[in-house]
Amino acid sequence: MYGVLTRAVTVFAAITALALAPAAHAADRPDASIDLRDRLADAGYQFSLTYIGEGLANVTGGMRTGAIYTGRLDLGTTIDLEKVIGWTGATFHANMFQIHGDGLSRSYVGNLMLVSGIEALPATRLYELWIEQELLGGKLAVRVGQQASDIEFIDSKYDDIFVNSALGWPGITGINLPAGGPSPPLAVPGIRVKARLSDKITAYLALFDGTAAPPDADDAQIANPHGLLFRVNDPPWWIGQLKYRFEIGESRLPATITGGGWYHMMSFADQRFSADGLSLADPDSSGEALWRRRNQGLFMVYEQLLARAAPGSDKGVAFFMRASVSPSDRNLVSAYVDGGFLFTGFSDAHPNDRFGVAATYARISDRARALDRDIQLFTGTPYPVRDYEAIFEVTYQHEVRPGFLLQPVFQYIAHPGGGAVDPYDPTQTRRIKDGVMVGVRTTITY
Repeated sequence: MYGVLTRAVTVFAAITALALAPAAHAADRPDASIDLRDRLADAGYQFSLTYIGEGLANVTGGMRTGAIYTGRLDLGTTIDLEKVIGWTGATFHANMFQIHGDGLSRSYVGNLMLVSGIEALPATRLYELWIEQELLGGKLAVRVGQQASDIEFIDSKYDDIFVNSALGWPGITGINLPAGGPSPPLAVPGIRVKARLSDKITAYLALFDGTAAPPDADDAQIANPHGLLFRVNDPPWWIGQLKYRFEIGESRLPATITGGGWYHMMSFADQRFSADGLSLADPDSSGEALWRRRNQGLFMVYEQLLARAAPGSDKGVAFFMRASVSPSDRNLVSAYVDGGFLFTGFSDAHPNDRFGVAATYARISDRARALDRDIQLFTGTPYPVRDYEAIFEVTYQHEVRPGFLLQPVFQYIAHPGGGAVDPYDPTQTRRIKDGVMVGVRTTITY
């Protein structure tokens, strides 16, 4: 572990030095190195390197106060197979993660919607490995291989600035689906079909393997540490959506509304009852959960540019909102909503700087809350009844120079764990306290 961290810090220091080097030095680099990359791109080979490093602290509340450093190195390649081997309309993509450091939510806050989208157990892991084939002049695209769902499904183009994990892949799917669904840090094998039905309407349909690790695994990241299980025999997960693009007003402000649903064909544990029909809190119950066949969810996404920073600009003030529901009896979270505002193009001196404000709300299901009341009844103690978890985030992303971003962030975490009992409370009757997270994210791309 020490060796991994040492190597990671060495890589981070080297990349940071490159990113912070005076712009004038770029002119001193041999033209051959610059030309080589351009020649490779022209030949169909693209390579990417992104390093995200975070120093985050829980300054009050949560399970305990403290600070962590975590980082993720993302190495990727995209190959135009038409240019390389003459395979018309085909693209190959692969990328891997090297994740290191601790997790603030895991070790200090205790919340469901992780304070950072890169928080994960330390690992070197293959993430995506897929081929996409375009057909009908690009109107139809079929992608096959290990892939993630969070880039295209239940997504808004205005939420990528935010640090909290739920403001990327929605909290309800990240919490309810096995292994969190196909999203960082674990993708799964699947097939995705994207069809451009018109200039305004695009349809998406995907079939994924139902879990990134064996269903009985205590932790999917431990069971699939390197992303190489390539599971294809689990009951599948289907997801589909329709995206409609339109424009509003004389300024022709772009907007998008998306609606869809998902259906999981695995069995899911009841949140309250055991296999013998008694409450799981009842000492006389078997202690084995009642299993419910299948699971599903409905969702919608709305996003709109509210005002332009300048006539004809795509920058300005933007808004997004997402909402989703799932059955109460087999899910910890039954309703979810998030939304926020993104401000871009407001500074002539720093045209690529961005400022964002967003919030999330995840409602603990009625069935899970009923279980907490049963625990109160059978133990005779004021055991906390979970109700919701909510996050408020404010962040500012400053472009120090092209390829290097510096991003302070603030989060208020209300009712961590949905208002769960504090594991450090000896009486097991007190909730985890609301937490406050402050920190800085750096993003370096090359």
